[in-house]
Amino acid sequence: MTIIRRASAIGAAVTATACAAIALAPAAAAAEPKATAARAAAAAKYNGACGGGYSVVNSAQIGTKGTVFLTYSSATGKNCVVTVRTTPGKAVHMTASLGFASPTTTVTDTGYYTTYAGPVYLDARGLCVTWRGEISGEVAGKNGTNCGSLAANRH
Repeated sequence: MTIIRRASAIGAAVTATACAAIALAPAAAAAEPKATAARAAAAAKYNGACGGGYSVVNSAQIGTKGTVFLTYSSATGKNCVVTVRTTPGKAVHMTASLGFASPTTTVTDTGYYTTYAGPVYLDARGLCVTWRGEISGEVAGKNGTNCGSLAANRH
């Protein structure tokens, strides 16, 4: 799979800002080693809920509550999203969603779950995907990522 990256003046400014923040991050991390260790320990593990042939291609930590995972199967060409709690327990409101912008399509699983929300599947070959996970009001995810090689050819 080939990744297509597009740059713009806004994207360059955001990248420059992000790089500046990263350059400052080591000093902040050194000042708070316990907080960094706590966040790393809080990351949930992918539970395989999307099924065989799906590999994790991206993830985002949802504070200390869990992690949302974006997976992909090259055999089916589908993406899958699952939101996993760090510590299962009493059912709480959770969401797993996956979509793309053109044509506007979003699939969502939302409800009260003890362990995970999802999986939700979407054939997004050649498209950038937007994916999110929510646990008890805390949200994480990414917009327009993991673009396939056909992105430049879709209109």
